[in-house]
Amino acid sequence: MGNRNFSEEILSQLEKLEAKYDAMGQDLSAYLDGLLHSDYLTYWDYIRLDTLLSLQTPRTSFPDEKIFILYHQITELYFKLILNEQDQLIMSTETPERDTFLKRVKRMNRYFDHLIDSFDVMIDGMDPEQFLNFRMSLLPSSGFQSGQYRLVEIGSTDFHLLTCSDTRDTYGDESDVNEIYEHLYWKKGATELATGKKTLTLKQFEKKYSDTFVARAREVRKTNLRKLYHDFFEGDQEIVEALKNLDHRANVQWPLMHYKSAVRYLQKDPEVIKATGGTNWQKYLPPRRQQVIFYPELWSAEELAHWGTREKL
Repeated sequence: MGNRNFSEEILSQLEKLEAKYDAMGQDLSAYLDGLLHSDYLTYWDYIRLDTLLSLQTPRTSFPDEKIFILYHQITELYFKLILNEQDQLIMSTETPERDTFLKRVKRMNRYFDHLIDSFDVMIDGMDPEQFLNFRMSLLPSSGFQSGQYRLVEIGSTDFHLLTCSDTRDTYGDESDVNEIYEHLYWKKGATELATGKKTLTLKQFEKKYSDTFVARAREVRKTNLRKLYHDFFEGDQEIVEALKNLDHRANVQWPLMHYKSAVRYLQKDPEVIKATGGTNWQKYLPPRRQQVIFYPELWSAEELAHWGTREKL
C-alpha cells in the first residue's frame, strides 16, 4: 500500500512520532506493532470500575454501613481533586500566572461546594440506630483521621495559623515547624475528655502522618496559597473573593456540616461520644470555637467577630 493512501495530516503525524522515538533511541515500528495488537480501551478498565466497586467492606451486617463507607471514600476523592489543583500552584517552581491562580482556587471552591452539599447523605441518609450500632464496631477510627484534609489546610495558609486560637499569637513565620506542629488546633479535638491525654485515634494518626505533615509544612513555607497571594496578587479583588470563599467553605461551612451530623447521631448521651473514636467533637467541630482562618487579613473586624456563626457569606 503506497503513501498515496494516507492523508498529509497522517503522514505529518507519523513523521513527528518517528522523530520523537528516534530522539529516545527507540524504533517507532515496534511501538506501532504494540498498538496494532493491543485491545481497545474500555470505560470500565480505564477507571478501574470493578476495583473501585469492590472497595466497600463493611465490618457489620447493618446495611447503612455501606453508605457510611461510600460517602467517606467519595469525600477522600474530592480531597484528592482539591489537592491536585492546590499542588499545581504551591509545588510549582514557575511564577504563578494570575488567571491560572484564580482558576485553580475557584476549582477548589467548586469541589468544596459539592462536598458541603453532599453532606446531607450523612445527616439524613442513614438510620440513626443503625449508625450508633455499627459505629461502635469501627473504633478507634474516625473521619478526624483524614490526612488529605490536613494537607489541604497546610497548603492553604501559613503553618502557624493552624495552631490553637489561644496560643496562635505565640508563633510566626520564623517559628520552628516541629514546635508549631505540636500545637495544631486539631490535636485538641482528639484528647480524652476526662484526662486530656491523647486518644488512640490521635496516636494512630500521628504515627502514620506526622512526618508527612511536617515535611509538607516545610516544603510550602514560602509557597502556600497565602504566601503566593501576598507575593504576587495582593489587592486583586477577584482573587481576594476567591480566597475568602475558600476560607469560609473550608473553615466554617464544612465543619458546620460535620457538627450537624454529629448532633443528629451522637447528641443523645455523654457516653455516645465514644462513637467518634474518642474525639472531643463538641469542642473540636464548631468553627466559632476553633477560629481557624486561613486569611485573617482579608476579613473585616465584624466578619472575624462573627466567624463560625454564619453558614453563608
